Amino acid sequence: MYLLKKKFRNYISLKNLSHRFILFFMLMFLLINMVKAQKQVSLKQAILSGLNHKKSNQSDKLNVSIALLQTKALYRKYLPQVSAEYNFLYNPILQTSILPIGVFNPAYPIDATKSVQFGTNWTQTAGLSATQTLLDLFIIKQINEFKLKERIAILSQAQTEYELVYQIAQSYIQIYLDEAKILALVSDTNRTFLSYDMMKNQFDKQRLLKSDLNKAIINHNNSLQSLHTGLVLLIENKVNLLYLMGIDDINEFDFEIDSMFSLNSSYLWVIQPNSIQFIPELQSLLIQDELSQIQTKTEMSKHYPVIALKGYLGANQFSNSFNPTDENTWFGLSYVGLNVKVPILTGENQMNKISQIKLQSQQFNYQKEDKIKFYEKESLLAKTKMENLSEQIKIQSINLNLLDESVSISQARVSEGKESAYSLNLEEVELQLMQSNYHVSQKQLWVYWLDYLKSSGQLFVLWN
Repeated sequence: MYLLKKKFRNYISLKNLSHRFILFFMLMFLLINMVKAQKQVSLKQAILSGLNHKKSNQSDKLNVSIALLQTKALYRKYLPQVSAEYNFLYNPILQTSILPIGVFNPAYPIDATKSVQFGTNWTQTAGLSATQTLLDLFIIKQINEFKLKERIAILSQAQTEYELVYQIAQSYIQIYLDEAKILALVSDTNRTFLSYDMMKNQFDKQRLLKSDLNKAIINHNNSLQSLHTGLVLLIENKVNLLYLMGIDDINEFDFEIDSMFSLNSSYLWVIQPNSIQFIPELQSLLIQDELSQIQTKTEMSKHYPVIALKGYLGANQFSNSFNPTDENTWFGLSYVGLNVKVPILTGENQMNKISQIKLQSQQFNYQKEDKIKFYEKESLLAKTKMENLSEQIKIQSINLNLLDESVSISQARVSEGKESAYSLNLEEVELQLMQSNYHVSQKQLWVYWLDYLKSSGQLFVLWN
């Protein structure tokens, strides 16, 4: 395509129009040979390439993986928790307690007491502690909450894919229309050259005004410029499509799209019932409302009892000197028991948090209702515009063929001296304008079609 563009630049810079005419057919020969060598890419292949290689889409896939790992982490809270413990304490001042010695020894008065120091200067503890959660409703509610967050992350990725597919389809269709437009511009350039060549012969015979010849040259130059602009836009749109497809080397734009794309996609033009419930964005809002309800239950479960088994196996050492291996100073210690904990004050305003969650739920409901109305409106408008424009294009196509036929008749009449060149030049300008409007209408029809698929929840048919 780069060689094609370079050849074309040389082509329109030539001053001699007869040389241009020869190079025109050389250009078409080059174009045909290049097309044969190109690799064909279908719309489905372009979409799948974008879904598999576009970095932004891969980033959203990582968000799904992160959400899955967060849910797995919550499940691990129900696994036994085992830890090794070691405590080393030095007591410079031992605790002193008052003992009622009169109670234990009749030789003393009944109210006699004595101060006694307890413990040793050195204390060490080593052992294993284990906790097995039996029931924690807060964790259960959190797991349910994170499962919904997984679905929201998946739908967020699906919405990203939905938007990416829309952009790829837009770019692909634009290339399809660009190539169709170039073929029409080739024919237009050939026609304007024939008109110029005929007027040039009459001018050489002094049977035509220079102003009429100049107008023919202007018409032909406009056709050449339109063809050049069309080729440049084709390259730009191919580069954009490669970017959307996630292709690393965007300079490799020498590929061909499916030339039968319009016929192969004809079944998609059949208007299907509205399916906006399949749009990921709406599905996500529905789950957000469900998530808010679970978050309320999760918040309330913070005050539910937590039941667990706790156990400890270890030993203590009591000694007045630091000697970890001293005999008869280590004493075994172990226990197994049921632990029930009921949180009373958590330092949080629970009712405040629940009120916030309910307000968020109301926000999501408003957003959901507004989005539903928006997509219904967009799909209805796109469908109406598409049907109306289809009828306009049929009329434009008929008028275009009629005007093209009229130009051919005028060319023959001018050649025979039965009609003025001025009239032919006006018809050439009118035909160029009508062709431009026709191509704009075709592009807009495809845009409306894509808008309808997107807003009616049917964009998935492009690659599923």
